[in-house]
Amino acid sequence: MSDSIDYTPPRVWSWDKESGGQFASINRPHAGSRYEADLPVGKHRYQLYSLATPNGVKVTTLFEELLEAGYGEAEYDAWPIRIGDGEQFSSGYVAVNPNSKIPVLVDYSVSAPRRIFESGSILLYLAERFGAFLPTDPDVRTETLNWLFWQMGSAPYLGGGFGHFYSYAPEKIEYAVDRFTMEAKRQLDVLDRRLADNAYLAGDAYTIADIATWPWYGALALGRLYDAGEFLRVDEYENVQRWAKAIDKRPAVVRGRMVNRLWGDESEQLHERHGASDFKRRTQDKLMSEA
Repeated sequence: MSDSIDYTPPRVWSWDKESGGQFASINRPHAGSRYEADLPVGKHRYQLYSLATPNGVKVTTLFEELLEAGYGEAEYDAWPIRIGDGEQFSSGYVAVNPNSKIPVLVDYSVSAPRRIFESGSILLYLAERFGAFLPTDPDVRTETLNWLFWQMGSAPYLGGGFGHFYSYAPEKIEYAVDRFTMEAKRQLDVLDRRLADNAYLAGDAYTIADIATWPWYGALALGRLYDAGEFLRVDEYENVQRWAKAIDKRPAVVRGRMVNRLWGDESEQLHERHGASDFKRRTQDKLMSEA
């Protein structure tokens, strides 16, 4: 390892708002709202406020999978939250998610609208509400929840650890990149070993464990996350590759990736989602623009 500048932490840390890299403008060491603004509310019972980051894609994918499976009551409105602009710190958003992270869901089908925040909590909530993508057999259900919570505990090392220091940190720190690269590859190996003898994480059934894990590790395996596929040699994980490619072809996953996406290829963006017809309209708009 190359030499690095020695750093001795001060006795008492103080916030330097000039540091922090790409997200310095929104990062703060305290919580709470920063400005007054209400959240929009559409016509459906479920109102989702999100962005098509991996955590956001989990929830839009589950909604689209529910609709694909015939659960019409899973219709939802999806509103984009531009986290780079700090929209997650509006008074309306903080009221439904005091942690100011995306996504957050509000269920208006109950007498007092119910907030659900944290992506894993939202997946579990919807799976239980509809009785779908969460097996009832005690052994398989437990295995599903094992992998769901594995993902929730592991992804911060991939996103906030590897992703931050590899892609976003203002300075590339060899120790930090090495440390989190090792952990990212260890996690990929955990998945690869599990998928060697199982079609999906819980076994034969496609569940919320796969829906939670695919936007992170599937996207990583397919070279869509942090532009790090070659660096991590993701092609080595053959079982993860098989699993990632199979899920990538699911129509609901294709749609789920589009919702609240504000960047990249315009054909893959659907800024707001208020009904199934929005996807058809987006395709028609693309064809007209290319004509």
